[in-house]
Formats: sequence, structure tokens, C-alpha cells
Amino acid sequence: MPVENPTTTPDLIVEDAAVYGGVVRVLILNRPRSRNALDTALAATLREQLAAINDDHAVRALVIAGNGAHFCAGGDLKEFDSHATPRAAMLNRATVVADVLQSIPDLRVPVVSAVHGAALGAGAALALAADMTVVGTDFSLGYPEITDGVAPALVMAHPVHLLGRKLAFEMLTTGRRLTAAEALDHGLVNSVVDNADLRRTALAIATTWATSDAQALQTTKSLFYRVTELPFAAAIRAGLDVTGATWQPKA
Repeated sequence: MPVENPTTTPDLIVEDAAVYGGVVRVLILNRPRSRNALDTALAATLREQLAAINDDHAVRALVIAGNGAHFCAGGDLKEFDSHATPRAAMLNRATVVADVLQSIPDLRVPVVSAVHGAALGAGAALALAADMTVVGTDFSLGYPEITDGVAPALVMAHPVHLLGRKLAFEMLTTGRRLTAAEALDHGLVNSVVDNADLRRTALAIATTWATSDAQALQTTKSLFYRVTELPFAAAIRAGLDVTGATWQPKA
């Protein structure tokens, strides 16, 4: 798929791939020498780009990927080494990262992450926050915070919600990593493909979304995340309410 109008920043590459009726936006983490670790600047740029997508109705779907050997090694451990107020700076970055993780499910368009190599800590959270996740054969996922003497507090939501309690606790307290095959077996990812096909596969998924009815897709995504938090009967009722509010006969 041809990619048009690339915009490169020091930390993030923003590309638009033209599709029928709009574009697929591609956000590429671009700190390969740091294994795409999230510092405050990169996290803030991600937050800004996600907010911009909600205001740009030409964008119909989003792909999140990474340059270099790994998708994202988590939070940048070196960022606060010489900071005058490291605790305040860390809390500020954690707030920005939390905003990013919360905004992806709330985003107007669906999101697919194309993940290769390591996705650790905040990188694992970013990979799994996407509506769909496609990984390369060298993918590994883990939460190494505990081995650094830090509670994996900010990144705990995804393993607790998406994995069984025993495995989630093991990963969060021992640093165990899952391979691509294990992640697929546990339903954490949608598919495993050769690394050479990873970006192409994610773009194909995003293109399918981009050629669907935009309003129907937005309604489906919004209702999906509501339903995941509701008891079954309430979920049926929510679906009925949305049907009544949105259905119209085709012209």
C-alpha cells in the first residue's frame, strides 16, 4: 500500500496511507537506539497524535508500530537519572502514559498494533491497548518492573483483564515473558506472522476497517467496550438501546 505525506519527528513517524474514502494513519515509534522506550516527549507526542485523530475525520483507522529491533522496551529508565525532581517527573510521565493507554479504547477509529521483538512494561500495555494486535515471530511480552524493584502498577490492567489470574500474577511478580505462540494461545494477540509481513498485515486489517461504514464502525467499537464491562442482561439491553438510537433503513 503506498504511503503518502510522511511527517517525521525526532521520536515519532506519522504516515498516511490512502484508502477508499479516507486514510489509514500509521504511527511509528522512532527511538530505535533506546529500543523505543517511552520517555516523556514520546509519550506526549503519542497523546497529541491520538487526540488529533479524533478531530480528523479523514482518518478511518490507525496502525501503531515501531522502528528498529523491538517494538517498545517500556518506560525509559534513564530519563530521570539527572533530574532535579525525579519523582515529580516520573509521575508526570506516568500520567501521560496513562492518558495514552486510556485514549486508545476511546478513540473514534479502530486501532491495530504491529508488534515485533520485545514489548515490555508500558510497551506491552501499548501493544495490548490496541483493538487488535498482530505480532512477529520474534515477539515477546512481559512486565519486568518487579525485577527493578518497582511495582508494575500502571501496566497491571491488561494482564489482569486479559489473562487468567494465575498467569497474570506470575508474569507481574516474576518477570516471566510470553512468546508469540504463547500470547496467541492465551488470546492476547490476533495473529503471528513473519516479521517481513507484519506491517503489511496490519495495514490490510486497517484497510478493511477504513472501507467500512465509518459511523457503524465507531458505534460498534464504542458499544464493544461498554459491553465488556456489563453483565450479560445489561449488555443485551445496551445493544437494544443502541439499535433503537442508530438503525436506519438503507436509502
